[in-house]
Amino acid sequence: MKAILICQHGDLDQINFQEIDCQEVRAGHVLVKMKAAALNHLDLFVAEGIPGLKLEMPHVLGADGAGVVEVLGEDVEGFTVGDRVMLNAALSCEKCEFCRKGEHGMCIRLQLVGEHSHGTFAEYFLVPAVNLEKIPPSVSFEEAAAFSLVFQTAWRMLKTRSAIQSGDTVFIHGIGGGVSSAALQIVKLLGGCAFVSSSSDAKLAQAKAMGADYCYNCEQPDVVREVLRETEKRGVDVVVDNVGEVTWLQSLQMVRRGGKIVTCGATTGPNPKTEIRAIFWKQIDILGSTMGNRSEYSELVQLLGKGRLKPIIDRVFPLGEGKQAMEYLQCQKQFGKVLLVS
Repeated sequence: MKAILICQHGDLDQINFQEIDCQEVRAGHVLVKMKAAALNHLDLFVAEGIPGLKLEMPHVLGADGAGVVEVLGEDVEGFTVGDRVMLNAALSCEKCEFCRKGEHGMCIRLQLVGEHSHGTFAEYFLVPAVNLEKIPPSVSFEEAAAFSLVFQTAWRMLKTRSAIQSGDTVFIHGIGGGVSSAALQIVKLLGGCAFVSSSSDAKLAQAKAMGADYCYNCEQPDVVREVLRETEKRGVDVVVDNVGEVTWLQSLQMVRRGGKIVTCGATTGPNPKTEIRAIFWKQIDILGSTMGNRSEYSELVQLLGKGRLKPIIDRVFPLGEGKQAMEYLQCQKQFGKVLLVS
């Protein structure tokens, strides 16, 4: 089969589109013929090389995907050949204390498709059957592929970890990225008031059309001051920060006393300057969040099928143009998800 893969870590020149053997179908696994796959910043990090992560090369990229069941391994129930399916990328051990409690995203051996194992940027991908959900009839392959990772991540951050309520104020950094655009939809679904930022006025206009209540160009130096003015110096209840080094001090400044900052990533760097005194003086909760559990994922797929959540798709590339798609993602000009289709 053809796949987008790397043979060594480095810049995007290391990315190849070439033939690779299809994996043998094991018990409990399903071979899926890929129809659409979505890019994430994770793919850029894996290609570059994540400290401590050692991969068997060549390695196929891609953590989001949707397609058609091609082959069922032994002991697989609930699926038949030809089913349309979408992927939950979180691979769990099924045995640890967290898995036994149904918290698969907190598994002590947690891995991700495309990061620790071969991914979805290929004509076929092999995953455990428990990581698949049937695509709702009203949902396209492209929508299903664009949905899973970012909405699962954003839902866990906002609904589970931050427990936002109707009327809560939420600031979302970097609107236009997949997680941030998903977070905006979830805030509005749950009845919150959304503050968003971007360096692009065009992206802010799109966010406004999606329901954002307050929009700020983050290149302006007075964003924190404006947020405090709009909230009468109180600050927002929750800050969603997956940007990291560039925005962290702003997050500490704009969150209210007793408020929450929730983070799932750090696209501009993992080691920001911080102000510990602000954390204890304002009694701020700093919440980490990664992926979610299978119950949350099933709930999200139902919301997708009902049209209450809808992924934003920016641009679609054919599978053979995976390198160009990743270059486009790296430029950060997109609003929503970038896809590959086979």
